[in-house]
Amino acid sequence: MSDIIDLGGAPANEDCAQLGHTPDFERLNRLEVAAYRAAVIARFGPPPDGCALVSITNRHDFGIYYSLGLKVDAGAYRRDPAVAAYTEAAQDGLESWIEAAFAPPVRYADGAAPTVDRDRIDDIVTGALLATRPDADGRFAIPDFAILHRNLAAAYPASAEAASILTQEIHA
Repeated sequence: MSDIIDLGGAPANEDCAQLGHTPDFERLNRLEVAAYRAAVIARFGPPPDGCALVSITNRHDFGIYYSLGLKVDAGAYRRDPAVAAYTEAAQDGLESWIEAAFAPPVRYADGAAPTVDRDRIDDIVTGALLATRPDADGRFAIPDFAILHRNLAAAYPASAEAASILTQEIHA
């Protein structure tokens, strides 16, 4: 038997697409959930066997919206300390994008249409990898950046390669 913990559609203290209000809601909601999944992986690492980050379909009077869920196998939680530790660490999600060195995937300004700077998850992750990259000597500006960078590079190898190429161009 599995339990699913709803982490929300974006970090708790961040603006996000609003069903019935935000233009192009479905696309922006899905983009935010995908970015949030990557941000959770950056912060806590990829989930161990017995856990999974899943998209939850929520039905509402105004339509359907999606949120990120942490699916936890109850048996694995009881017998595997790694599953229990990951669940305890990740169950509250994130409060802000900056906890994972992410720029918000969508920016909302009062009275203006939402702004999307990067509309592909690979580009969003590449941006976070660039923000957390080590300097030319391999040192990270902030110790936390080493964790975020390592977790993202392991989970998103194509983005890691793109960030590596861009970093080489920066240091050239």
